Amino acid sequence: MARIVARSGERVEPLADWSWLATQADAAATPADLPVEGEWQDAAVPGTVAGTLRSLGRLDDASANAIGQQDHWYRTRLPKPFSGRLRFEGLATVTEIWVGGAKQADSVSMFAPVEFAVDCPAGTEIALCFRALAPKLAAAPRRARWRPAMIQPNALRWFRTSALGSMPGWCPPGLPTGPYRPVLRIESAADAARIEAVDLRTSYDRRTGTVALALTLAANSPLPRGATMRCAGGEAVLHTGGGGQLAGTLSLPGIAPWFPHTHGEPALHDLTLVFDGETIDLGRVGFRSLDVDRGADGEGFGLIVNGVPVFCRGACWSNADVTTLAGGRTAYEPWLRLAREAGMNMIRLPGVMTYEDDAFFALCDELGIMVWQEMMLANFDYPQSDAGFRAAIKGEAEARLGRTQGSPSLAVLCGGSEVFQQSAMLGAPPEAWSGPVFDEVLPEAVAALRPDIAYVPNSPSGGPLPFVADKGVTHYYGVGAYMRGLDDARLANVRFAAESLAFANVPEEVSLRGGKPPAITHHPDWKRAVPRDAGASWDFEDVRDHYLERLYGLDPAHLRREDPERYFALSRATVAEVMEETFAEWRRPASPTRGALVWLLQDLQPGAGWGVIASDGEPKSAWYGLARAFRPVQLALTDEGVNGLALHVINERPEPLAATVELTCWRAGEVAVIKAKRDVALAPRSAITLSAFELIGRFFDIAYAYRFGPPGHDVTSAVLRDATSGVVLAEAFHFPLGRGHERHHCGLVAQLKREGDDWMLMLSTQRLAQSVEIIDHGWRPERNWFHLAPGELRRVRLLQREGASGAPTGEVRAVNAIDRASYAAGG
Repeated sequence: MARIVARSGERVEPLADWSWLATQADAAATPADLPVEGEWQDAAVPGTVAGTLRSLGRLDDASANAIGQQDHWYRTRLPKPFSGRLRFEGLATVTEIWVGGAKQADSVSMFAPVEFAVDCPAGTEIALCFRALAPKLAAAPRRARWRPAMIQPNALRWFRTSALGSMPGWCPPGLPTGPYRPVLRIESAADAARIEAVDLRTSYDRRTGTVALALTLAANSPLPRGATMRCAGGEAVLHTGGGGQLAGTLSLPGIAPWFPHTHGEPALHDLTLVFDGETIDLGRVGFRSLDVDRGADGEGFGLIVNGVPVFCRGACWSNADVTTLAGGRTAYEPWLRLAREAGMNMIRLPGVMTYEDDAFFALCDELGIMVWQEMMLANFDYPQSDAGFRAAIKGEAEARLGRTQGSPSLAVLCGGSEVFQQSAMLGAPPEAWSGPVFDEVLPEAVAALRPDIAYVPNSPSGGPLPFVADKGVTHYYGVGAYMRGLDDARLANVRFAAESLAFANVPEEVSLRGGKPPAITHHPDWKRAVPRDAGASWDFEDVRDHYLERLYGLDPAHLRREDPERYFALSRATVAEVMEETFAEWRRPASPTRGALVWLLQDLQPGAGWGVIASDGEPKSAWYGLARAFRPVQLALTDEGVNGLALHVINERPEPLAATVELTCWRAGEVAVIKAKRDVALAPRSAITLSAFELIGRFFDIAYAYRFGPPGHDVTSAVLRDATSGVVLAEAFHFPLGRGHERHHCGLVAQLKREGDDWMLMLSTQRLAQSVEIIDHGWRPERNWFHLAPGELRRVRLLQREGASGAPTGEVRAVNAIDRASYAAGG
């Protein structure tokens, strides 16, 4: 059923004033067996047991692990008489619902809402019992064709609950438990029609947007005297049919379409229904077409939106708050706005996390971010032959697709994460990888409810092995966990990476200043936050160290011991450099890659986790590197060996681009030995590749591939400037001899200027400054971890952090600079 945002004839209010009590498993059969007073604690709803323990200062590993061994009771009382419906949006996981001492319903899925009618006097007690899940896991059938090491225990495959809390090595412990989504009381006016189903379809043929709306009324509801839908200045009457049906179609010629923000405007339009004088808000809808591009060989994967091929880039979502499983606009918005600020146009909701609520999709609609939605199925050999299991998955899919029918941001429904991969890696034959859930149940749900989105059976899938990179959808870790050279990003012929480039990303200095975890890499609390695969002899800090050594020629172990500050700085620089260089390969016009998403967007706990944003909401160096790599108007350099350097100019915007490309080769980082310039004109949503040899107009060993003598330079910088304003649109760098580890006096200068309400930092350098780092504990730089060429003035806006006061005061460093530059207001 499509989402009804609000009805003028209906009042929806959350149930408040909850308290919580933990007991031994099965210690109380009914609420009457519980103490009236005593150990009850105030509890936030929506929320979790772990969230309550955290608020009480009692959350640690022991208490988190104990959650699954206990029963947990929540209770409240109705403050006044109530006749209407109670709706429980999400209950984790095996739950009994008691009203006035009588059990009204059971729930065995944290992903299925429960709703029923009640008629209660004031003071009626509403009680929820979350039965201990750990004993049920222990008693569940254990036989399976394969057992994943990443998620434990294997019996989780029988229960519709999140894998969060059950993934040792990178996720905090504790089974999700409690009413983590709102508990609502819904009261309708006596004459309000009961709508049992809303079917909402939007379509766009690149000229006209169409809304098709159908309603099904409850059997006892009279047909309305009139029903009219309104959208974008147009309206259409809904006509009655048999069996309490009403339907209508509204055509909107010339309607502004919805695009991902990198390629246009994410235009949205209010849709309302006037129903016998009652106004029903159906939210904002967007009009777009979506097609899947399989490539010339039919074995790739890419998205075409409104006829425009879109390079999908972004990250995989973890959780707004893994302790409380928080939902709602307030929880989501800071993370999603940072995703958009970094140029991300797609977020993947992986099958190891949990479904997010309506506010998530509404925000993605608004921000122009596409959503890759996975079913919460991951790694396990699921009981697909069980009819009850298939029915549960069908219900989840129909609920998710139904509630997002008007949402243009939903682009992909995927059957889950690494089910096919896990099966294949453990030796199962191809016929064992899939099953009726992925082959029948889910594609049928997509066809019935959201035929305007793409369906992917599993992530990864599509090749002779599910995880090969040159067919279908992959999880790419050639650059990353498998410690291949950076050229593997091209050699692997990646078509679409639903996850990639995982590193133990070191938080910024401002995130580490609290000492949790301590910034000491051998400390157990530091290592606790470093992701690792169960059973592996390495962790993702080892992966990052591998690339640090490759890029800078230093021994990470020695550097950690002798100069930890420099180790952290180079660690931060490394991941930004690797990510930027990898995406330069994938986004070049000749690349077969049509999209890549980084694992993960945000950390699940403080420390050097996979997230490109720290758990406190502070962007890390990787985020800044991605922000450069994801620019819609982009300039990138790639090393083509004896063919020199290629300059790739990309214009994804709907407007033409008139710009100038400037190329400079520097000796010792300060003497310009080659300068070249060329004007370029690109049509909307187009790209070109230029040869550096062509720009220079003569032979110069720019990639140091011919090596007829000593190198003539050690770095090349390229700048893309707007032809009219001269504003720098993008820049790129190439280090033919490697980035090196020598430090010099660079002559860094930082000046602080006030421009209206903004503080701007003006940076310059006499010698090329590598991976410039701006450190200001009260103000976040809009750009960071960038290279700065001599003679180039860089303007960086500073954004005040929440809770900070006073004017900016900070320091500017570079990984190849001995000197540092300080700045302060009035300084």
